[in-house]
Amino acid sequence: MPVLEALTLMLIGARLGGALFERFGQSPVLGELLAGVLIGNLGLVGYHGLETLRDQPGLDLLAQIGVLFLLFKVGVETDIGKMMAVGGSSFLVAVLGVIAPMVLGFFCSRGFFPAHHPLTHWYVGATLCATSVGITARVLADLGRTSSTEGRIILGAAVIDDVLGLIVLAVVAGLIGAADGGRAFAPLTVAWIVTKAMLFLGLAIGIGRWASRRAFALATRLSGAGVLLSVALAFCFALAWVAGRVGLAPIVGAFGAGLVLDERHYRDLLARDEKRRTLPELLEPISSFLVPVFFVLMGMRVDLGAFAAPGVLGFAAVLTLAAVVGKQACSLGVLERGTDRIAVGLGMIPRGEVGLIFAGIGATLVLGGERVIGDDVFSAVVIMVALTTLVTPPLLVWKMRGARRG
Repeated sequence: MPVLEALTLMLIGARLGGALFERFGQSPVLGELLAGVLIGNLGLVGYHGLETLRDQPGLDLLAQIGVLFLLFKVGVETDIGKMMAVGGSSFLVAVLGVIAPMVLGFFCSRGFFPAHHPLTHWYVGATLCATSVGITARVLADLGRTSSTEGRIILGAAVIDDVLGLIVLAVVAGLIGAADGGRAFAPLTVAWIVTKAMLFLGLAIGIGRWASRRAFALATRLSGAGVLLSVALAFCFALAWVAGRVGLAPIVGAFGAGLVLDERHYRDLLARDEKRRTLPELLEPISSFLVPVFFVLMGMRVDLGAFAAPGVLGFAAVLTLAAVVGKQACSLGVLERGTDRIAVGLGMIPRGEVGLIFAGIGATLVLGGERVIGDDVFSAVVIMVALTTLVTPPLLVWKMRGARRG
């Protein structure tokens, strides 16, 4: 009954909040976050009836499956050929866009929380790494600048950025697990985690394509409706499970599963559908249910009371500044002459859903008996995500429109 109550509030709140922010040209993710913040902090105005909902195991399970859907859908909609073909600029921009914010985030966290474990500071830095490709892609599409030099560099770098961010997440989470288990730090541990992540993605792309083709070939022998969606989801969950078994975050497996699925593998199953719906179209109804549950739950876990603690608001401001400045450093990786480097840096700012996923995973990791991402840090990260997501669209519109007029 508590789960049903929570889902009712969360879905209505997500739709109202998302519609409100879309009306003002902003990402609906912000509205979903805000709805969660309001639901989770009603205790501040004297109503405590919903405070237990944020810790409901059933909601957490639905939210985690929602994250898998989100990364799987991103992978399905990513053209791996274009991702592999992006130029040197995209790669350099992505690498600098991971290193600079992570280092800045580390020093920000260490400055405000000197008593925390060093790995906690690195994890806070990791939450600043990845760029939300969806938000920037939407702005570029609205401006008709997706095919511009700046647009291609930004989108290519954002995709590589996400892959590098997932590897960083795997490394830091693996080191935290080793430290919590009493195992000493060793460079070979880092090398093994990186190798494991790279091997997994490589095998997922290589063997996964073969397995996908075989699985869908066998699936064509099955009669009935919904075969394509069922087999695709089974493939997603299987790779997510394998990723978890080898010590990586399951979202790495879900993303890899989406990357390797090719429409040619399931063309016969598509032909059975009277409406000829693509796989992303089939996933949309489930995603529109589960993905907002994740974002609203992340908002519900923001404790506004934590901002009363000394330094938390200051930490949120400094962390946001580090997130913005760190992504401007990545513009130094642009090699093409005549390219607007400032536009590239602005396009890499939004953290969106990826930063929230990292923070959400950090809130479940334990080091020395304490959560890696506590309530104060989690609230600051959510504020950083919201601010970077809010400021990017107007700044990018201003810069890209100015460049086009020039």
